[in-house]
Amino acid sequence: MTDKNRVVIFDTTLRDGEQSPGATMSHEEKLEIAQMLDEMGVDIIEAGFPIASEGDFAAVSAIAKQAKNAVICGLARAQLPDIDRCWEAVKHARRPRIHTFIGTSPLHRAIPNLDMDQMAERIEQTVTHARNLCDNVQWSPMDATRTEHDYLCRVVEIAIKAGATTINIPDTVGYTAPRESADLIRMLLERVPGSENVVFATHCHNDLGMATANALAAVEAGARQIECTINGLGERAGNTALEEVVMAMKVRHDIMPFDTGIDTTKIIGISRRVAQVSGFPVQFNKAIVGKNAFLHESGIHQDGVLKNVETFEIMRPADIGLNETNIAMGKHSGRAALRAKLADLGYDVGDNQLKDIFVRFKALADRKKEVYDDDIVALVQDASANTGDDHLQVKHLRVVCGSDGQSADLTMIVDGQEKTVHATGDGPVDACFNAVKQIFPHNATLKLYQVHAVTEGTDAQATVSVRMEEEGRIVNGQAADTDTILASVKAYVGALNHLIVRRARAGKDGKEISMYSH
Repeated sequence: MTDKNRVVIFDTTLRDGEQSPGATMSHEEKLEIAQMLDEMGVDIIEAGFPIASEGDFAAVSAIAKQAKNAVICGLARAQLPDIDRCWEAVKHARRPRIHTFIGTSPLHRAIPNLDMDQMAERIEQTVTHARNLCDNVQWSPMDATRTEHDYLCRVVEIAIKAGATTINIPDTVGYTAPRESADLIRMLLERVPGSENVVFATHCHNDLGMATANALAAVEAGARQIECTINGLGERAGNTALEEVVMAMKVRHDIMPFDTGIDTTKIIGISRRVAQVSGFPVQFNKAIVGKNAFLHESGIHQDGVLKNVETFEIMRPADIGLNETNIAMGKHSGRAALRAKLADLGYDVGDNQLKDIFVRFKALADRKKEVYDDDIVALVQDASANTGDDHLQVKHLRVVCGSDGQSADLTMIVDGQEKTVHATGDGPVDACFNAVKQIFPHNATLKLYQVHAVTEGTDAQATVSVRMEEEGRIVNGQAADTDTILASVKAYVGALNHLIVRRARAGKDGKEISMYSH
């Protein structure tokens, strides 16, 4: 492939993806995801928003020091302190980048109360400052797709002259359509002096379900960087999904002759890990990585696939890292079989994690007649829900329910200290949650409680998802168990552990800095 057909993949899972309400990741989880992104060939990793909190700064700094291949980027508003803080975090990287932005549409200009000339001056000052610190500077006009074309051309030219090497054109609210997305890139390339000397990027949100189409249209028009996230994670309806754009270019290389450096066989593994650590499960019918992406239930489809898989499959499971072999798992299976099965499912686990999952697997196999692949995936996702590093851990639960009333006896470990309470409630789940509140008082409100069976049968594991909110902080918790009530408590406690992390990440005034989505 020629250089002009090379599309750079800019992953912002750790920045824009984490802005999804409740998708907070721990420091260690961010480092793990960053390493996986680096290993799969992502060109640029936007590791976070360094001025947002001490936790974000520490994570970006650690990722910068850890990365072996990828450019490590930090986000900064169009303010000198933001840019200085960003540089302090990314300067440790072998290949650092500063990404600064400001909202340029009429709606966004009104927020800082800047007229067109004042904003132009701010852009020139901040981009120049960033370039004096770092020779790799990206600039974004937030809400570009709703910015007047003449003004957009003006400010893009200013940013280029000030030293920006990448110009990102964000569809901040997912408002545009593919033809408009392409026309906007073409216009900028044709009208803006110096546009031939920079890389144009596209950042599309999925509010109308067109993020992937808009991103690919922009590439066809001349953009050569796609900003995306794993699983399409992001604000509101999310972002362009990395797996979708990469596989679309691979499958339809005949009409989109573009190349990326992504190792697609690692897609399913990182998709599942991001779903696990963010608390956002992948919908079953999600393109590429959904549970049903390679399943065929219709008799006609099944017959066609059995005769020739290409009849109803435009890609193979192995293309994204799924192994088609089927290892039957049960209570007699050993660690080697479990590790092989995990590898087939896209998980590369270390010895300590395997040990923990194996214990859970044996306990599950003793309770279930048949252990399905989805049961094992649920075990992996649940493995980090109640670890020794958590502030709150569930040790023992006994629930009494029936027509005479409901009560719960709960024992938890709180920062190393064991506490036991008895509580009642309107139903067994309510009694359990009341018990947790007695042990760990809080003002968070329950916004979502959802239960679904992982597999069929009365002995099926239940996966419980919980969403809670406290003072604008939204957190998620998820857990799986054949005991639905126990899974509910573990999910509830998991959400509280995430809340504790969010509290710790708050600024000195107790509030987290708004991480603008662009």
